[in-house]
Amino acid sequence: MLWTVLLALLVLLLLQTQLSVCLRELRTGGSSSSPPSSSSSSYNATQQRLPGAIIIGVRKGGTRALLEMLNLHPDVEVAKAEVHYFNVEEHYRRGVAWYRAQMPFTLPGQLTVEKTPGYFAAPQVPARVWDMNPAVRLLLIVRDPAERLISDYTQVLHNRLTRQKPYQPLEELLLYKGHIDPGYKALQRSLYHQHLARWLEVFPREQIHVVDGDALIQDPFPELRKAERFLDLPPRINPSNFYYNATKGFYCLLSAGHDKCLDESKGRPHAPLSSQALKKLCRYFRKPNKLFFEMVGRSFSWC
Repeated sequence: MLWTVLLALLVLLLLQTQLSVCLRELRTGGSSSSPPSSSSSSYNATQQRLPGAIIIGVRKGGTRALLEMLNLHPDVEVAKAEVHYFNVEEHYRRGVAWYRAQMPFTLPGQLTVEKTPGYFAAPQVPARVWDMNPAVRLLLIVRDPAERLISDYTQVLHNRLTRQKPYQPLEELLLYKGHIDPGYKALQRSLYHQHLARWLEVFPREQIHVVDGDALIQDPFPELRKAERFLDLPPRINPSNFYYNATKGFYCLLSAGHDKCLDESKGRPHAPLSSQALKKLCRYFRKPNKLFFEMVGRSFSWC
């Protein structure tokens, strides 16, 4: 009889313990209090984060090259595609959660970088970027504005010809009655001082780092070291990460034994422009360039 009572008490005690475990799991949504496995811990450590730095432009200034070179750094992860969140209304209406979902997965301490060159010249963008993160760091890569304009036209021309659509010669778009046409959109994108002024109405100058796009093409490492310092990154990119590809005519990237060159659209031969028209274009840019140099506190060897 005594053994029967003791056995019944033991069964009741076990049932009570099991009930307590079940109730605790119900209160915590069924999660286990045991530590996660190493694989789930690694997964939970990564997440999509809003960018801590954005390459805002300029279009045809070398933004893709800059992004790929920054991606050599082990503490940097980049958005592979241009997101156009701040300058395309359809995207912006989707909200910041949609924007975050376009970013790569990163570990704590890694820097997320996005690049969309269309941001620089879009009037509504600076305030929108500030609203997203007033501490975000901005990279602006510039090149000779006349060369940038010709490269801009060349890309549009190539896209039109690929779709078998006609396109006017550059000189017809650039000149009106023998004078530079200020209404030509590719020309307006090269007026760097006008666009930078809008950004400086929102962001302090020290939050915008200007990269010399021409120098980046000729010798990438010094410009990348400056960018590392601006982004508060430890120096991890080295001259050995770059090698000159004589066939392509520009530097390619080397990391962990693997090389990578930019796609065939980079280094594409420019559309022709007469020397007379080019001289007019360079004269037109003299005053805008001087204003830009004063704004950034440095000068460039442009035409």
